Amino acid sequence: MNLDFMPSPSPEHPGLFIRDPYRFSDAMLVIPPPLVECLQCFDGSQTDLDLRAALVSITGELEVGQLAQHLVETLSAAGFLEDAQYAEMEQARKREFAAATVREPSHAGSAYPADAGEMRETMGQWMEGAGTLAKEKANGDLFAIAAPHVSPSGGWQSYRAAYGMLRPEHKDRTFVILATSHYGEPETFGLTRKTFRTPLGDAPADTALVDWLAARGGKGIEMEDYCHSFEHTVELQVIFLQHVLGPGVKILPILVGPFARSIYEGGAPEDDDKVKAFLEALGELREHEGDRLFWVMGVDMAHMGARYHDRFAAVAGEGAMQEVGARDERRIERINALDSGGFWDLVRERQDDLKWCGSSPFYTFLKTAPKARGELLKYEQWNIDDNSVVSFAGMGFRKA
Repeated sequence: MNLDFMPSPSPEHPGLFIRDPYRFSDAMLVIPPPLVECLQCFDGSQTDLDLRAALVSITGELEVGQLAQHLVETLSAAGFLEDAQYAEMEQARKREFAAATVREPSHAGSAYPADAGEMRETMGQWMEGAGTLAKEKANGDLFAIAAPHVSPSGGWQSYRAAYGMLRPEHKDRTFVILATSHYGEPETFGLTRKTFRTPLGDAPADTALVDWLAARGGKGIEMEDYCHSFEHTVELQVIFLQHVLGPGVKILPILVGPFARSIYEGGAPEDDDKVKAFLEALGELREHEGDRLFWVMGVDMAHMGARYHDRFAAVAGEGAMQEVGARDERRIERINALDSGGFWDLVRERQDDLKWCGSSPFYTFLKTAPKARGELLKYEQWNIDDNSVVSFAGMGFRKA
């Protein structure tokens, strides 16, 4: 269940496109439409005979042994079956990441340019006019921002609104990045000591604080979390920090898994002992380090439409998305008031049918932040495809 399945993006090669988001395997396959139905045979309980029977039914041919063998061997070689080949790929990639001292850029060349000169030019375009916007709001003691993690090409205005608030005096702080973990375990917090590399340079992790948190944060911590190797939510915050403050900005990267138990079973997230221990440790770290820390949330909000398994085509700002915008606004109001309980009550409503992937980083921040007030700087809805919409925002937080 940790594979991505989607319609083939190539009209010349129709079928079901399969890839491994964890990147244990670099393979990408397109299963032809007639064979897609056979994939249900690979469920761990059906046999080779069941697969052959399905192929006989699909092809109308009795001699399907070679086709069945080819299908099995192709899926196995790609690392798409839970077998010895997959286990070897998984362990090799995890060992490779654990041994590395640098977290290499995962989305350079796709979410942003891989060439340093081209990237500086693109970042300048995305951030153009940010200084003028920030001067209008340059009062108070800014200590935190929230920015999207959607592709900057679609969310640059919200990125600009948030990162335009930063000033040169913020440069020497450690930036605690609370970012969504799309593939991490629920009720889990992923840490790493690795330096994050981008085309703009290297952003070192504050290893002393990483080690401090690892020692006190309890069993909910996944140390050298492999998800850091491919997750984009921290990486996209780093490129904006580097553009605004310089390449050597120091970070404390934290991937926050979903608080699924609370959403689906009830209660507060910290009713889980792992979550409680980590929140207490992070709050203690905030009190101990004080103004040496600056907080960044890499968070998107609602995910609606066909891509996200809704039975309607979503269009930004129209139809059902107007109600989504109103519900987003109510959640944002609770965040700005630093009302963690009120915010989480809204998240648990209908088991978070808005599918806010940033809800757990937001809640983590609200439970550990000092007395403060938040401000919505920019709210957007963006059609990530013709039938699906993501909402997100740029926000700033000042001490009360």
